[in-house]
Amino acid sequence: MARLYPGAGAVGPAAAAAGRGDRGVAVTGLAGARSHEDPAEHRRSGAAGAGRAGGPTADWTTRRWLTAGACAALVVLAVLAATGVWVFARSTAISDRLVDGSTPALVASVRLESALVNQETGARGYGLTGEPGFLEPYRSGLRQQKDATAQLRTLLAGDPSTAADLDEVLARAETWQSRFGRPVATAPAGAPVALATERADEGRQDFNAIRVSTSHLEKDLEAARDRARTELHRVRSQRNWIFSLIAAVILALTVLVFAGLRRGVTLPLGRLSEDVRHVAGGNFGHPITASGPADLRRLAVDIEGMRGRLADELAFSDSARERLDVQAGELRRSNAELEQFAYVASHDLQEPLRKVASFCQLLQRRYADQLDDRAVQYIDFAVDGANRMQTLIHDLLAFSRVGRLHTDNETVDLEELFSRTTDALSIAIEESGAQVTRDPLPAVSGDATQLGMLLQNLVSNALKFRSAERTPAVELSARFEDGLWHFAVTDNGIGIGAEYAERVFVIFQRLHTREAYPGNGIGLALCKKIVEFHGGTIAIDPGHAPGARITFTLPGLPLPQAEPAADTERVSP
Repeated sequence: MARLYPGAGAVGPAAAAAGRGDRGVAVTGLAGARSHEDPAEHRRSGAAGAGRAGGPTADWTTRRWLTAGACAALVVLAVLAATGVWVFARSTAISDRLVDGSTPALVASVRLESALVNQETGARGYGLTGEPGFLEPYRSGLRQQKDATAQLRTLLAGDPSTAADLDEVLARAETWQSRFGRPVATAPAGAPVALATERADEGRQDFNAIRVSTSHLEKDLEAARDRARTELHRVRSQRNWIFSLIAAVILALTVLVFAGLRRGVTLPLGRLSEDVRHVAGGNFGHPITASGPADLRRLAVDIEGMRGRLADELAFSDSARERLDVQAGELRRSNAELEQFAYVASHDLQEPLRKVASFCQLLQRRYADQLDDRAVQYIDFAVDGANRMQTLIHDLLAFSRVGRLHTDNETVDLEELFSRTTDALSIAIEESGAQVTRDPLPAVSGDATQLGMLLQNLVSNALKFRSAERTPAVELSARFEDGLWHFAVTDNGIGIGAEYAERVFVIFQRLHTREAYPGNGIGLALCKKIVEFHGGTIAIDPGHAPGARITFTLPGLPLPQAEPAADTERVSP
């Protein structure tokens, strides 16, 4: 195996005689790879003409060499493995018997003894105190005894002597159960103390007999385990000598295979890897050199084609990045203009509106005795329109700022935030006589200002769209599921029809006239934008009646465990 790929463009004898100075052909493209010949092929042809020193293996590919070497190694290993198979089988059988039989049986016997002790402890404790809580060890001991007995029956099926020891333990356990354990455990309240006192000596003698039997069972199992260990050590010693011989032969084969692979595969592959590293390092103009056996040369041609495609894609990516930079600059300018508009809207637009409202009210006060009812009504219309325009501008600014004017997320305590919300809406709550309740609320990660706007809009909506037929009731519930907090704001108001479940979240969409319910149609649209910005969803529950239920989700941490308390807290108006 030391003469891998003689003369096949790799490191064969002819190449060595030439000083190993030829690394093959530099592949500059698929077409170029086909149009150039490897000079090593000429050297191989010359060597073949001089006596065909390479023989029929000169054109073998890497796979053929690996297959031939593997087959030869497998034949040698099969002969050696057959020698050690018998010893290995014996050691495996003994080890399996030790691991799967003796040791588990000993562990199971200890579990059985522990189960019986638990039963005795529970029954004695119940008999002394009459407290039902002491029966829990007794009941768990019964379950453990059943499991341990089933396991021991399976493990000791082929050992009649040890199986007889197990039968003796179980028989004495049944005697103790019938004379002390079950009567005490099933005694009615007040009776176990007297019964346990009456049968205490008898129960103690029966359980001492159980201890003697379990000790005998464990000693027999330990003896069986020790015998298996002794036999296993002896067989392992024989196996180790045989496997040492196999290891020495494998080592020799490994050295031979390594030397052959290095000459025929590793060196040509190393040259190819070096070229690939140049390309991977960013030098996409570096050509890939083809050398070594035929399949490695074909691989080099394929990599060269891939290099060309990567170079083209890189050029396209650079062009796209330049366009993206231009678009990013335009977006930054657009955002700056939007910020400027927000400033203008919050100052330059609202100031004239305030003046219009102020002067109209001044006009009304100064000339009230000279104006008829229609003129007063017109002035009221003007003042109301100016105020509504100011409110609309303020709400539009709040809507546009969601997702833009935001710093890093912080931990927001929704308990405190909800308290602030009810304080801000205390007048509306008091005037409507509403009952506002909530579940224990968690802490979430987000923007406290925006989450406060979310809660205030949802609660104020529930108060605004109340029914005249019922006392208003608003509830905020919360539950944690699948890594998300699921919230629901439920009211008993006029409700929202299922056909409007999507429409209510569209900006400026109203289901009622302004005279019936004041507002500008931005509240729920703002809520949706805030929830989606925080990575959640919001929707109307179409099946809830009477009233409406708006559900939304927010990522957050589970609510910490607390002392048992009332599930719902009422917020007084």
